[in-house]
Amino acid sequence: MTLSIMTSTLADGVVEVSPSGEIDVENAYEIREAVAAQLAEGQPVRIELNLHDVTFIDSVGISALVAAFQLAQVSEVKLIVTRPSRFAHRQLWVTGLLGLFGNPQPHDDGAESARPAVSAS
Repeated sequence: MTLSIMTSTLADGVVEVSPSGEIDVENAYEIREAVAAQLAEGQPVRIELNLHDVTFIDSVGISALVAAFQLAQVSEVKLIVTRPSRFAHRQLWVTGLLGLFGNPQPHDDGAESARPAVSAS
C-alpha cells in the first residue's frame, strides 16, 4: 500500500497533516516534507499529525515523525500526534515516544467497544 498525505487547516491556525497507508523506508521522508511545507507556508499555531489511517509504521517512519517534531520545534510550533491507529500507538509506546507527541490515546475503531465489559468481583 502506498502513502498519501492530506493537509487541512483547522480552527485557530491549527494545521492537520493526515497520512494514510504505510509509513516505511520508501516514503517516510514525505512526512517530514509535508510538515516542512506547512512551516514554509506560514506559522501555524500547532501541527496535528492525525495517524488514524496509518496501517503500518516502521523505525524509519518513527524517525521521520521525530524529525518532523524537531523541525516544528525549531520554528517554535508545537507538533502533536492525534487519533493514532492502534498499530501506530503501539509503535510510539514501544519506542517511548508517546510523551513527546502529547500522549495521544489510540483511536477507538470500534473493536474495543465490541468486547463485553468485564466486571471485577
